[in-house]
Amino acid sequence: MKRLSVYFFTGLITILPVALTVYLLYIFLVWTENLALGFLRPFIGSFYIPGMGLTLGVLGILLIGYLVSKQRFRSILSFMERPFMNTPVIKSIYSSLKSFADYFSPGGKQNAQQVVVLRIPGQEMEVVGLVTRSSVDGLPPGFMQGTRVAVYLPMGYMIGGYTVFVPAEWVQPVAMSVEEAMRSSLIAWMAGAEGTRPVPEPQAGDAAVDAQSEATPVAAPAPTAPQEPAERKA
Repeated sequence: MKRLSVYFFTGLITILPVALTVYLLYIFLVWTENLALGFLRPFIGSFYIPGMGLTLGVLGILLIGYLVSKQRFRSILSFMERPFMNTPVIKSIYSSLKSFADYFSPGGKQNAQQVVVLRIPGQEMEVVGLVTRSSVDGLPPGFMQGTRVAVYLPMGYMIGGYTVFVPAEWVQPVAMSVEEAMRSSLIAWMAGAEGTRPVPEPQAGDAAVDAQSEATPVAAPAPTAPQEPAERKA
């Protein structure tokens, strides 16, 4: 039973990423198909060819991407965003989602970011982060001045993290893309474990010395000869 359970969990772990990816892709395709057919139904009636809605959806996304690249359409889009940016509660939700989407856009800020290792002086701990700001210029009064950078420290297994302002000499650039760093942080850097350094094991000489010290008994002190009792005085 133990071996069967090992086989089961091994197969489950192997097929789970593929199954989840296919399932999410299926949901996206079905949603795009239904949404596109909702717009086409008044024009085509009951006529339907599998994949028609998906094709129309992809063409619509390409058209929107082309229009957004034009300055005039961006002005119209900014005007349409005003209700979302001025409503108190909706403003927080919309601005957060828009900033997150702009980050992953081809011209987003991620192209200007740098993956770094944060080392605090006097500490041997290293933290991987992203430099999101190269200076404190433009920030409200109260921040410490000097050559300081903002470093975003992502957290594993969740969307979130901390942003710390540290001196520029505390960070060291790393030859890694932002996407790779975010993906590795999401899974707690479990991928690529073959590059980690193992814990050093004791050398053969040290083991021999330890074995010899254990095998050699500690010499007991030599017994002293008993002293003769002093003669009694007459």
